[in-house]
Amino acid sequence: MSMSQLAPGVVPGRLPADAYARNFSDVEPPLDGHEAKVAADRCYFCHDAPCVTACPTAIDIPLFIRQIATGTPEAAARTIFNQNILGGMCARVCPTEQLCEEVCVRETAEGKPVEIARLQRHATDTLMSRNVHPFERAEPTGKRVAVVGAGPAGLSAAHRLAMLGHEVTIFDARPKPGGLNEYGIASYKTPGNFAQAEVDWLLMIGGITLKTGQALGRDITLEGLRAEFDAVFLGMGLSGVNALRAEGEDREHVHPAVDFIAALRQAEDLASLPIGRDVVVIGGGMTAIDAGVQAKLLGAENVTIVYRRGQEKMSASRHEQDHATASGVRLICNAAPVKVHGNGAVREVEFAYTEDGPGGLRLLPETFRLKADQLFKAIGQTLGEVPEGIALEGGKIAVDATGRTSLPGVWAGGDCAAGGEDLTVTAVAQGRDAACDIHAELCPS
Repeated sequence: MSMSQLAPGVVPGRLPADAYARNFSDVEPPLDGHEAKVAADRCYFCHDAPCVTACPTAIDIPLFIRQIATGTPEAAARTIFNQNILGGMCARVCPTEQLCEEVCVRETAEGKPVEIARLQRHATDTLMSRNVHPFERAEPTGKRVAVVGAGPAGLSAAHRLAMLGHEVTIFDARPKPGGLNEYGIASYKTPGNFAQAEVDWLLMIGGITLKTGQALGRDITLEGLRAEFDAVFLGMGLSGVNALRAEGEDREHVHPAVDFIAALRQAEDLASLPIGRDVVVIGGGMTAIDAGVQAKLLGAENVTIVYRRGQEKMSASRHEQDHATASGVRLICNAAPVKVHGNGAVREVEFAYTEDGPGGLRLLPETFRLKADQLFKAIGQTLGEVPEGIALEGGKIAVDATGRTSLPGVWAGGDCAAGGEDLTVTAVAQGRDAACDIHAELCPS
């Protein structure tokens, strides 16, 4: 262990220069052509395949795997993209161990599923590397649609609308498009600037204008968009962060985990990112895992993720939990923060043990403290700007099965809409389906 790793406080450059490239390299290297055919041969090509039912975008998985097995990965990619235009990203970040691969017949019988995600990546990477787009636009409809948010839901909606012949303008508050894919996913899952490459490839369909730095409520209004466009799709995600509600959480070096991940994703030099020697992350979802693992990869000596309920209730998949512990991250469950200690900056976090019973979560009298010079909050996000007059459900925009909101001519999908699962693949499906409903409304047959 280097002296830089032992340095107290929050400092940059804890690791040798070559360690950063190694630590943040592709966590799941792609299959080559031979490996893909071998993996594809394990598929039974089931009729009424459970993997298709488990996929939120309903990709015909047996078909695309058969196409790989027969040496036509480009055809396989088209099968994937027809249902999920962000199939490349989803192959990298989708929790397939909880979806398609969990219900794979091979998993049920043998405990080892067909490697659906890696096969999907092989197909989509093969086609995208040729810099061609598999779809063409329909004849222009003369209709114009505004999409707020260039994340998975917004990009999916925009692409489908453009493919159907509409003119689409995407407005996004950030400097770069991509949303969660660009700012909120661990770097080791999407190295090589893949998120931006995927957006550039998606925009090759044509008919989509992208306007960044345009925030709803600051630069644009829903009222103005409704007046200017024939329809509006809201897919701006969640911009607020839940508070710990623990005394002292306003101390220095206490930050939302999403901000830490975003800064890491946009950093040109990972060695310049300051990281603590002792890092604590509070939460039990994918954001907590991504923050904890990346803190360790940046050189933190001790990283602990603390979750208030039992490990079985963590929303992060068991695969991701195991990846965190294998990376040297410690998991503590059934504990909740009660106080952040320190003199200006955080130095310790005090937790109470918890008991989760029929009456809900209860704090027990016994407490303990963890040393921390950096604390990341990953306990959920909230809707930011709420458009005036739109109905909410559970703190998110209320929608029906097609994505329609309470306002005529306005649809919504992704994390900002009620009823979602906060997954990239679910957001893609909601954006796609809302686009189809918008098309049916604007161009009734």
